[in-house]
Amino acid sequence: MSQQRVTKAIIPAAGFGTRFLPQTKAMPKEMLPIVDKPIIQYVVEECVASGITDIIIVTGYHKRTIEDHFDAPSSDLIANLQAGGPSKQPYLDEVRRISEMANFIYIRQKGGYGNATPVKNAQNIIGDEPFAVLWGDEFIYSDVKPRLAQCLEVFEEFGDPVISGIRIDKKEDLSRYGIADLEPVRGRISKIKKIVEKPNPEEAPSNIATHGCYVLTPDIFDILNEQKPGTGGEYYLPEAIDELRARGRDIYCCEIEGGKYYDTGNKIEYMKTVVDFALKHPEINGEFREYLKKLVG
Repeated sequence: MSQQRVTKAIIPAAGFGTRFLPQTKAMPKEMLPIVDKPIIQYVVEECVASGITDIIIVTGYHKRTIEDHFDAPSSDLIANLQAGGPSKQPYLDEVRRISEMANFIYIRQKGGYGNATPVKNAQNIIGDEPFAVLWGDEFIYSDVKPRLAQCLEVFEEFGDPVISGIRIDKKEDLSRYGIADLEPVRGRISKIKKIVEKPNPEEAPSNIATHGCYVLTPDIFDILNEQKPGTGGEYYLPEAIDELRARGRDIYCCEIEGGKYYDTGNKIEYMKTVVDFALKHPEINGEFREYLKKLVG
């Protein structure tokens, strides 16, 4: 089925990051480094690798450094790197590349608290087009194909909303996520019957957690514009998607092939992510691996 091509992605990035205080008092949690790149850059690069051209980052009052990061390098930085000679050229190329990856659009979050609000805020920019939503402080890395690209393939076939899914190997971890009750379609594609938030592991409907990456159709805005606050007075995107399903839309789950989930929103998982990516980094992986061996040896 031929569908309108998805070219826009929303990245909500207005949260306070309280679990990382005091570090996040002045630095957005999305800008915490994974070796030498901030978390949000991995998300942006995933979008670009999946064919996204317009990236809408929804920020708050203390998130200016996100805009600065994706801006063109200053003349002072360019002069400093040029003065460093050929050894600094790769750094100059990289900071220029970052600003040219996509068309970046920034809006401030307004309205009630919750992860549905930044999506609603971007309605005028999205218009009547399908679009993607990816959180700015977590990601799924796939060594097969980017997570969003896999979800877009499902959307292009069926034309209905798609949520990324990741298999949870440890049964006791099922209570940490929204777990999908699924109706298999084929292979890694299923229809979502419902999502059970943080279930008792013994009662979980599957071992597939659905979160982090959404491909949505513009009719979601009809629901967001009339949505009432849920638990804790917050507005939740999954609840709006569930209402869309209740109104007759099929909602698909795409289990990500070769995917590993990195929840960089809490300290221990963040540190695990840093270690994983340091072990893959071409400049430091060997020396860092030897350091770890000595540390545990």
